[in-house]
Amino acid sequence: MASKDAITLDVDGREVRLSSPTKPYFPELGLTKLDIACYVMAVASGMLAALQDRPTTMERWPTGVTEDAVLSTRQDSRGEAFYQKRAPRGTPDWVQQTTITFPSGRTAQAVAPADTATLVWMVNLGTLRFHAWPVRASNPDLVDQLRIDLDPQPGTDFADAARVSHELRRVLDEASLVGFPKTSGGRGLHVYVPIQGMDFIDARHATIAIGRELARRLPETVTVDWWKEERGSRIFVDFNQMARDRLMASAYSIRPTPAARVSAPLDWDEVDHVSPDDFTVPSMLERYAQRGDVWAAYAETEPGDPATALEWYRRDEEAGEGEMPYPPEYPKMEGEPMRVQPSRARHVDDEP
Repeated sequence: MASKDAITLDVDGREVRLSSPTKPYFPELGLTKLDIACYVMAVASGMLAALQDRPTTMERWPTGVTEDAVLSTRQDSRGEAFYQKRAPRGTPDWVQQTTITFPSGRTAQAVAPADTATLVWMVNLGTLRFHAWPVRASNPDLVDQLRIDLDPQPGTDFADAARVSHELRRVLDEASLVGFPKTSGGRGLHVYVPIQGMDFIDARHATIAIGRELARRLPETVTVDWWKEERGSRIFVDFNQMARDRLMASAYSIRPTPAARVSAPLDWDEVDHVSPDDFTVPSMLERYAQRGDVWAAYAETEPGDPATALEWYRRDEEAGEGEMPYPPEYPKMEGEPMRVQPSRARHVDDEP
């Protein structure tokens, strides 16, 4: 049935097959699979600016976003939706790929979109959120952007993250870095920073140092504490988003919620005046038609030198604030403290 319903789209001169174009993807909004493909083509210049030549994990929702659709996780793989890190079998030869290395040391071929046709092909697989690595296909071990995730903890919200982001902007300026804000598509705020190339460990250390500097200035509002029990009602700077193979939705990606919220690039002067709910597939189509890619200046911005941020990290390390815990799926990393939450560690220390 699906093959009979399939259509072919002309995407910049390349024919891309779209199966089941009338399949509901966001039933509450009446958006079909074809509507999502058309959305991607409409905002393609902005999506490609964020994704082009970057290894990209596909978050696939092939049955659409329904009440009973569940995303498979590492702990429970029974969901209808899933993450696709490796290029699937049958990937067309015109789809660009590159070799990525996971924290375990294993390698894989990943899709690294080179054109709009590839984005539409990914949509045909059910991709709604595109999680691009902060590297390029030509050198997948060289990080060229910092990603600072301002993650609201219970008791805080997007407005709190927005207020914090202005102090973050000042911290970045002191480090001779330029940040570009966007909504996460959820409650958080992301700030992307173009940088001169560096390895993943240094990029993570630079992000830790920036987060610590921000937390010192706003100790009642910001935290870099990895363990949830220590964070309180503050904005958490999730430094581990800079660890290798972590997932972070790219600009213009669609969050799999009934409202079809979008991760929206922002100007700094609008951060305080918007809500994540303002940006959905229908509203982004209108916004993009009026304003184009709000992050167009990113490509024209000279990559910053992270040297100052790394100096801050070394300073903090000498003062006793060094490495932080890595994500749980990582092998034990050099200099890393124990991956035991503080309350459990105290309990063990108290045992005779």
